[in-house]
Amino acid sequence: METWGGSVYRLALVHTGSRADAEDVYQDVFIRLAQDTTRFHNAEHLKAWLLRVTTNRCHDLARSAKRRPTVGLDELPAEPIQPPDRTPHEHTNDLWEAVETLPESMRPLIHLFYYEGYSGEEIARLLNLNPSTVRTRLQRARTHLKTTLQGGVNHDRR
Repeated sequence: METWGGSVYRLALVHTGSRADAEDVYQDVFIRLAQDTTRFHNAEHLKAWLLRVTTNRCHDLARSAKRRPTVGLDELPAEPIQPPDRTPHEHTNDLWEAVETLPESMRPLIHLFYYEGYSGEEIARLLNLNPSTVRTRLQRARTHLKTTLQGGVNHDRR
């Protein structure tokens, strides 16, 4: 938890957009790790496993959320997602707010690529996506973020 807990929490936060859900996912992932019998070859193998389980758990949570009543986002106070262990400043806040506007399919890719340092090929393996899909979504996300940060409107929500 000390080594990879921050990565798991941040990825869950990017996926869910909710601190409470991210904390639930974080807890579930490490409980699963404690119960799992997988032999990890090295620290990177463990990290990849944790991030994959985090992504899967977030997808499970999203599917279950579709079946339960929820409160609309416009009814909640606006609170930008902040990485838990970073000092916030103006540009970081703007960037995180822009990342929040990305479609669900793009947010984790941006997080894994820029924050965790994974390559497109590694992200494709982690998320069971085609590498060309990862490249396309990253490019669309970059375009969306650039437009958003420059004050424009981007309607590409794929």
